[in-house]
Amino acid sequence: MKLAQMISVIGFVASSAFAGSSLAADKDIVDTAVAAGSFNTLVAAVKAAGLVDTLKGKGPFTVFAPTDEAFAKIPKAQLDALIADKAALTKVLTYHVVGAKVMAADVKAGAVKTVQGGSFNVSVAKGVVSVDKSKVVKTDIVASNGVIHVIDTVMMPK
Repeated sequence: MKLAQMISVIGFVASSAFAGSSLAADKDIVDTAVAAGSFNTLVAAVKAAGLVDTLKGKGPFTVFAPTDEAFAKIPKAQLDALIADKAALTKVLTYHVVGAKVMAADVKAGAVKTVQGGSFNVSVAKGVVSVDKSKVVKTDIVASNGVIHVIDTVMMPK
C-alpha cells in the first residue's frame, strides 16, 4: 500500500472512530496521535515500520512527533523511499522517541539519548524549545504511556 493510501485509510479511521472525542490520558501514544488528526503520516509510518505494538506498550515514552506538515517538507520521492525501507524508517522514527516521560517543565538544554541509540540536542532560546533543527510547537499531550511534544520538522539521525 502506498503512503498516500495508508494516510487516507488512517484519516478515515481516525475521523470515524474518534469523531467528537477529546484527547485524554486513557489513550496510549498511538491512539492519542490518531485522535489528534494531525499525525496521519506519522501514524502511517509507525505502522509501516511495525512499531505500533511498541508505542502501545507500557512505556513510558516521550515522542517528539512531527506533524503532517512536517512530513510534507520531505520531497515525496524521498519520503516514499523512506517508507519503503523498514530499517531506515525504524531508525528515523525511534530517533524521535525518548525512553522516559519528560514533561515540558522538565526539559533541559543539552544532549538527549533516544530509543534509536543516538542523541539529539535540545536548546532553549527566548522561550522557544528546539530539538535538533525542529521547533517544539505544542507540548505535554499526555497519553497513558507517556507524552507527546509536537515538532515542526522531521528529525533525521546522524
